[in-house]
Amino acid sequence: MQSLNKPTICNHCHLEFDNEVMILEKLDDRQLHFCCKGCQGVFHLLKDEGLDIFYDKVGSKTLHPVKNREHNLAKFDLDGFAKKYITKNNNLNKISLIIEGIHCSACIWLNERILHECDGIIEANINYTNHKAKVVWDPSVIKLSQIIEKIQSIGYNAYAYDSKLQEDRTNKIRKDYYSRLLVGIFCTMNIMWIAIAQYAGFFTGISQSIKDILNYAEFALATPALFYTGWYYFKGSYYGLKNKMINMDFLIAAGTLSAYIYSIYATLSKTGEVYFESVTMVITIIFAGKYLEILSKKNAIDSLDGISSSIPMEVTVIKDGVKSIIDTTQVKIGDLIEVKPGDRIAIDGILQSGAGSFDESSISGESNPVYKQLNDNITSGTICIDSVITYKAAKDLSHSMLQSITTLLEDSLTKKPKIEKIANQISGYFSLMVLSMAILTCIGWYTLGVSFEDAFIISISVIVIACPCALGLATPVATLIGVAVGAKKGILFKSSAHLETMAKATTIVLDKTGTITNGTPDVVGFKQKEDFDLNILYSLVKSSSHPISKAIVKWIEKQDLKPKEYILNDIKNIEARGLTAKYDNHAIYGGNIEFLKQMNIECELNSSKSVFIFAINDKVICSFELEDKLKTGAKDTIENIKKLGLDIIMCTGDNEHVAKDIANQVGITKIFHSMLPKDKADIISKLQKDNKVVITVGDGINDALALSKSDISIAMGNNTDLTVKVSDIIFINNKITTLYDAVILSRKVFRTIKQNLLFSLFYNFVTISFAVLGFVIPVVAAVSMSISSLIVVGNSVRIKRIFKDG
Repeated sequence: MQSLNKPTICNHCHLEFDNEVMILEKLDDRQLHFCCKGCQGVFHLLKDEGLDIFYDKVGSKTLHPVKNREHNLAKFDLDGFAKKYITKNNNLNKISLIIEGIHCSACIWLNERILHECDGIIEANINYTNHKAKVVWDPSVIKLSQIIEKIQSIGYNAYAYDSKLQEDRTNKIRKDYYSRLLVGIFCTMNIMWIAIAQYAGFFTGISQSIKDILNYAEFALATPALFYTGWYYFKGSYYGLKNKMINMDFLIAAGTLSAYIYSIYATLSKTGEVYFESVTMVITIIFAGKYLEILSKKNAIDSLDGISSSIPMEVTVIKDGVKSIIDTTQVKIGDLIEVKPGDRIAIDGILQSGAGSFDESSISGESNPVYKQLNDNITSGTICIDSVITYKAAKDLSHSMLQSITTLLEDSLTKKPKIEKIANQISGYFSLMVLSMAILTCIGWYTLGVSFEDAFIISISVIVIACPCALGLATPVATLIGVAVGAKKGILFKSSAHLETMAKATTIVLDKTGTITNGTPDVVGFKQKEDFDLNILYSLVKSSSHPISKAIVKWIEKQDLKPKEYILNDIKNIEARGLTAKYDNHAIYGGNIEFLKQMNIECELNSSKSVFIFAINDKVICSFELEDKLKTGAKDTIENIKKLGLDIIMCTGDNEHVAKDIANQVGITKIFHSMLPKDKADIISKLQKDNKVVITVGDGINDALALSKSDISIAMGNNTDLTVKVSDIIFINNKITTLYDAVILSRKVFRTIKQNLLFSLFYNFVTISFAVLGFVIPVVAAVSMSISSLIVVGNSVRIKRIFKDG
């Protein structure tokens, strides 16, 4: 008969409870035990639905006990909630939910299966890494409250994904990692001073009493470093073993814990040497790399929210001659929308009245403003520069260009493959081998007649000398130094793992505008026909926000004078053509050739470049030629990268003439022009299907989708564009020459990692062999560990010399 106090496992959550608190039930000659009515209800629900195979998938894993269901589910059907979290697509609704309580793939399987079996649910996909579910349903068949209730009925909970809540959670994790890293750094810095005294005393002589004091001091410092800073390694080891996996966390935890335990033994027995300094050093340095990974994850979480925030929340709609401001989600196809200068377009449409210039660089990559007039298409994400226009909505918000990019980008980011480090690929086999050899060594020596204490010390020496100092430091030290060196050269790596992937790249895809070129027009030619006061022209162009006007302002300010603004009267912006104003009873004009001809001013000027002509009254005074210039060093950089064996492709939204002209200047032979965002992404996907490792470099929303598809994405950090948030690497100095530096640096780091790993394996093979044979005493193990770590660190430091001469 079972004891009342003996722990019993719940048949649903698999947690142990005293038998006296369990709910007992007999089913099909089986005795069932449940810790609560919630677990009991879920068990029978899964059995009735034919989903009890879930327990086979879970195995022995434990789950959270089922919580009480939330009864206030009506809030999920309120209009306010729907307006904030639900997007509509024809007659279907879509929402992103966070599923709470997921532990493993079996939980994912169960939630997706139970949702797919619900009438009215069209799609239910759950991302394993962040537990974010995308659910699409027919609101005429099932309500959102019923979907949430269904999820709760199987023991989980769901709530709407809110970027602010996710940011708070991520910030909390980041702060926790930061505090743990500070503790590790403090302990390591202080324990190394004590270790120096220990080593000096070993060779020069030290009294046992002083040695004991130093040992206890090291123990006091090593303990928080191991169990506070290194807690995540023990946690990772636990879950790895629980899921029958040996990971790098287990290797680090096993090695450092073994060294720690033996050091305690040596301290208390006063018979050996301690290795507390090795424990703190390994834990702290590797944890520093883990902290960098947390920072990169925060940036990834912010990326989609940044794109969403660029979509205007409200638009001005004209109905029956009355203007009203409404939410963008309420705009319907056919609504008439008014746009003022400087406004970003929220909904795709067709221009109905007015005409003007639009900045489409964020969507198409076109460097020059595009003139739009009656019946021209207006694209969401573009900016109206210089006029008031009205257009008819051709799509709703969910189907507009910018929203489509957001959706595609979200799908792309969730499917992006993870980079597995070389050290992780070999750590499992290595750790099993070391632990097995240590156990066999202890048994072997004890069988040969050696005392158990001596046999145990020899086996510990095997683990200590194979402690993953060199192996554990091989990758993080090299990558950390690589990241630091990169920062000095204007290269910001969001994750050290990107160094490895970049080193394996075979193809580089370059955007044109803002990547190969400066992204803004510059004055390349100036012709003066009449003497004039330059300040009049300065005052005219200063009144405009047009890119060409800004370029002329910049040119004037570079001249050897101090321009000043005059007060102009009756300033007018003529849509996408030019400016007019009056000064001291003189009519002044500035604009393109068509504008001057429209003003009945004769001008003879033929140019393939953008032109700005300045006239006073009826006379042409001067003219400017402008073009988007190549970035400094663009041609040399591309030539140097080609010498490294990389293929270079230019992919741009500009027209064929402009694309070929720039490509010829820099020596690129493979060109794709007139590309939309999805077209660029398709190019990346095709290259990857041909087994190419692709680096994509760009700037602008138009590049965001292609960047997300790429193996390595690089953003030119000349602004706060959304590409900075979705990219793996940022060139904060905005120089294309940095691309060559990044390739060279990544290859150097990757080569150094391989050297470190090969040395570490060779070191372990030789030293473990000697340790197994009993030739290595603990102090030699400590010294050899230090030497191996110094060699790995020293080899990694050589990375700093890569740019010494340049």
